[in-house]
Amino acid sequence: MTEHETHAEATESAASRATNRARVTGVIVVGMSVAVWWPAFTLGAWGDFFFDQMLTVWAASTGALFVVLLQLRGRARILRALALLIPSLWLALSFVPVPNDEDVFAWAVTLLGILVGLLAVPTTIWVLARIIWPEFGDEISWPRRLVVIGAVALIALASFLLGVNQSKFLTCEEFTISGNSQPPGCTPESELE
Repeated sequence: MTEHETHAEATESAASRATNRARVTGVIVVGMSVAVWWPAFTLGAWGDFFFDQMLTVWAASTGALFVVLLQLRGRARILRALALLIPSLWLALSFVPVPNDEDVFAWAVTLLGILVGLLAVPTTIWVLARIIWPEFGDEISWPRRLVVIGAVALIALASFLLGVNQSKFLTCEEFTISGNSQPPGCTPESELE
């Protein structure tokens, strides 16, 4: 093999790795964005998360927790397990009776619920991606990881703002037809015509 052929193979291999990193990054961004938009939208439109969203997050993170505990060893295992335990902590705290809604404990549980709704879904997807594609964390640079986080945060913020402004482009009837309750301030169909 000549030096030119060796150089051509190395260049092609580097290009292939870059393409694979871009694909994996794209899959993660799309997966996280799909997972985070609806909780962010409902927080904007209804001012709350729906129970099914929260329990879906809990189920996915608990499943991922079992995978982490069975597969990984070392410090990474502990950090990932702690991240995946957050939804279970929220659920456990939800069973503790709160004597007063203005109590600091009630406020802390509510804040933890918001964090679970917005952060646990992307975290769970990220941990699962690292388990399925260990190279994702090793080959993807920190700047690219920051792009992933920024893109998902932007989608979450945009979804929240769409929820807040749902009355400008959705009608009450559209919520009803889709099987959702009508959010406060929704616009009757006759007013958008």
